[in-house]
Amino acid sequence: MAGNSKRRGAVRKEGTKKGPTVGSGGVRRRGLEGRGATPPAHKRPHHPAAKRAAKEARRQQGRPKKTDETEIVLGRNPVIECLRAGVPATALYVALGTDADERLTESVQIAADKGISILEVPRHDLDRIAANGMHQGIALQVPPYDYAHPDDVLAEVRQEGAPALLVALDNISDPRNLGAIVRSVAAFGGHGVLIPQRRSASVTAVAWRTSAGAAARVPVARATNLNRTLKQWADSGLQIVGLDADGDTTVDDLDGTGPIVVVVGSEGKGLSRLVRENCDAVVSIPMAGPTESLNASVAAGVVLAEIARQRRT
Repeated sequence: MAGNSKRRGAVRKEGTKKGPTVGSGGVRRRGLEGRGATPPAHKRPHHPAAKRAAKEARRQQGRPKKTDETEIVLGRNPVIECLRAGVPATALYVALGTDADERLTESVQIAADKGISILEVPRHDLDRIAANGMHQGIALQVPPYDYAHPDDVLAEVRQEGAPALLVALDNISDPRNLGAIVRSVAAFGGHGVLIPQRRSASVTAVAWRTSAGAAARVPVARATNLNRTLKQWADSGLQIVGLDADGDTTVDDLDGTGPIVVVVGSEGKGLSRLVRENCDAVVSIPMAGPTESLNASVAAGVVLAEIARQRRT
C-alpha cells in the first residue's frame, strides 16, 4: 500500500547516513536563491573573451610606459652610462631582433647583476615612446627622482669639512642644460645643485641622459622659494655669486676658495631681479670674440673649472 511506512522496504536501517536526518542545513533554501546577473563575457573564466582579455593584459604588462611616475631613458650610450653610474632603474627593455654589441651586452649584464628586470618587447613598443625613433633597440625605465632638501645638502657639505661648492639655477627651463650642469658639478668637485620647484627644468629622462648618470652622484635639491633659500645660505656663511652676461666684474676677479654658491641665469633672461639683488657679486665671462654670451651650461662649466683650479693651487 502506498505510503505505508511499516512495509519492509520502507524501513531505514540503523546507522545509515543516507539523506537528511535532522534538517537540510539550508541546502534547500540556498538552492532556491538566485545567482544574480550573468557576468560579462570577458569576466567568465573559460569564455574566449576572457582568455583574449587576459592575453592582452599580459602583453600590456611587459610594455614600457612613460607616465608621470616614471621616466624612460633611450639609446645605448645613455642607458649604459646610467647603469654604470648606479641610476636606480626598475626595468631594462630590449627590442626583439636587436643586434647586440658591447654596450648592449654590458647593459644586460649590469642589469642582471643589479636585479633589474630585463624584458624583451616588440620594436614598435619602443618606437611609440621615442619621438624620433632613436632608441637603438634599448630603453631603461627610471623611477621618479628623489630630490634632496636644501638644508640636508648644506649639512652634508659641512660634515665633509671642505668649503662648499654649490650651483643654483635661476630661469633654467631646458632639462639638457640642467643635465649638463649636473655633470659639470660632478666633474669639478661640486657638492650639489639647487633648482626652484616651479618654472624650472626638472630631472627628467632628458636630464638623466645629458648628465650621463651624474645625477645619481650629485644631489639635486628643490627649493619652494629660490630667493629665500639663497638668503638662508648667505646667513650660513656662503658667498652668493651670480653668473650673468651683464655682470659687474669678471670671473678673473672671483675668489672661489671659500664656501660659494654660483647662481646661473638663463641665456636669454639672465638672472631674475630679486635673485640678482641678493647676490654678493655678479660676474661675467670675458669674451675674446664677437659672441655675446655662452650657453648656460657651458658658462657654468667655465666658472666651475676656474673655482676648481683656484682650490687646487
